[in-house]
Amino acid sequence: MSSADRHAEDPFDPDGYGVPGRPPRIPLPRAAPEDDEAYPTLQQGGGDASVPPTPPLEHRVLKSLLGAWALAACSAEESEAVEEHLGGCGTCADEARRLREAVGLLQRPEPLDLDPGLRTRVLASCLERRPPRIPVPEWALPYDAEAARLDALLQDFGDSEWHAPVRLRWFAGERQESRRTTVAGVIAHLHAVDGLVAVALGLDDPLRGGPRETGRGPVARTEYSWRTSRFPHTRTVRRPWREQAHDIVRTSSFTGGTAGGLGVSYGDFELPLRDALLDRAFECWVHADDIAQAVDYPYDPPAPRHLRAMIELATRMLPAALAERRLAGLASPGRTRHLVPAGHPGRSLRLEIEGLGGGEWFIPLDSPAAVGSAEYEVAHVALDGVEFCQLAAGHIAPDDAAAGQVGDREAIRDVLFAAAALSRM
Repeated sequence: MSSADRHAEDPFDPDGYGVPGRPPRIPLPRAAPEDDEAYPTLQQGGGDASVPPTPPLEHRVLKSLLGAWALAACSAEESEAVEEHLGGCGTCADEARRLREAVGLLQRPEPLDLDPGLRTRVLASCLERRPPRIPVPEWALPYDAEAARLDALLQDFGDSEWHAPVRLRWFAGERQESRRTTVAGVIAHLHAVDGLVAVALGLDDPLRGGPRETGRGPVARTEYSWRTSRFPHTRTVRRPWREQAHDIVRTSSFTGGTAGGLGVSYGDFELPLRDALLDRAFECWVHADDIAQAVDYPYDPPAPRHLRAMIELATRMLPAALAERRLAGLASPGRTRHLVPAGHPGRSLRLEIEGLGGGEWFIPLDSPAAVGSAEYEVAHVALDGVEFCQLAAGHIAPDDAAAGQVGDREAIRDVLFAAAALSRM
């Protein structure tokens, strides 16, 4: 039929491509076969090669692929066949949905223990844009950060995690002590001992045990808290502990940072408020790590600048701890003791801390009133920062703690055991 005849037959479609509502009479152009491997190749002499079509997969085969499809382990062709099948098979569609939900449960959730420095960076960025009307004192920041990190660890705990057994460890005399409790019991312990700081700031005592109980130290307060509870502690202990931590930080901030020298009584000794909050930050991290180990969850050390502040506090407390052990007959009197007037340099041990919070400190050996000095160095100990904190927490034995030792062996042993003596329940 000529073009004129076609035009005469359909004046609106002279070329046979069709009009809306009518199928085209001439096929539309398609891509060249060599551009796509899926097209059959042309044989010499013209004509398409005979390629048999792929038979559709049977229902039982497609059903067996649902697990692999849910895990995204199918090939592209298999995924396409499964998804096409799901559009017409309600039974397989329901099974696929259940498998996808199960896969979501198998995936590891985002860790709760975020980078310890993340919170500091976010707050710093916010405060650059809008400074706070009442800033948190620098010496209260480690406690604020560690309480927030522990609270983040606890937020998704179920009943089984709250009742998971935890073993508190500390060093007494020449050996390690331990006490078994639960995750909830650890938070009750922190709540009771943090109450010493709360009382010093004029806040309510969480124990409400009267003056006789208020004046006691950390161990007595913890035992009182555990003993007077009618039932084993549960998740309900989290809220009062967290609210008390908020109140402590808030009240410290309202003082304008001038309360850092306020005395906080620990029963048999006293710390200024700035050191007491640093001590509570240290305990919060140590016990958070105890809890994380109990529920088999990783937990990172504090931010480096906070860790360094904790190490500095321990090094300042070491001379007094060493003197107490010597008075108790637990440390050697020293064959070469060199007593000097207060404020003068004396025999010293160089404590080198590597890694996070690293630095060097000179520990006076013969008197807490002496000053550590490189000129009178008689021994040198090298320790990792986190390992030193674990030693000060009583979590590792002094004989296993030192990474490197040079010099007076008696002085080294005395300092390592004095560091472990800083620990308590």
